[in-house]
Amino acid sequence: MKPEFSEIQKRAADIRVAVFDVDGVMTDGKLYLYDHGEEIKSMSVRDGLGIQRLQAAGVAVAAISGRPSPAVAARLHSLGVEYIYLDSHDKQLDFEALLAELELTPDQAAVMGDDLPDLGLMRQARLAMAVADAVEDVIESAHWVSRFDGGQGAVREACELIIAAHDAR
Repeated sequence: MKPEFSEIQKRAADIRVAVFDVDGVMTDGKLYLYDHGEEIKSMSVRDGLGIQRLQAAGVAVAAISGRPSPAVAARLHSLGVEYIYLDSHDKQLDFEALLAELELTPDQAAVMGDDLPDLGLMRQARLAMAVADAVEDVIESAHWVSRFDGGQGAVREACELIIAAHDAR
């Protein structure tokens, strides 16, 4: 007999799309700036494997970020992420467009954020997730908080949570 699902596992088992913010979630939130204006960011390869595993488990992955970044776009494309909304001027509109394209509802979505612009999407999602170093309002609004900071394995942990819940059904 299977053990009883926790509330978080129940939420995670319903997820069909996982939406991640980029800066502060997929990255550590730091921007390294060069004199000529170029930005450098770092992303965890472990998070990348988590994203690939989540997609292989049948869950769509999306990134919605308020900042543009050709390097981030290239990295996400290399991971097979199809739904990339960078330089988003309205995360809510992009979230709605994503759900419409996938023919899903917010009750089938997980959203992971770290700062105030992510709150609106998190409050609608079936599973609201936060990185460990998120701002207080985000942590308080999250159903689940990673043990890891942004860019340091939080995305991987979130992916594994959803995969495990799907496998346990």
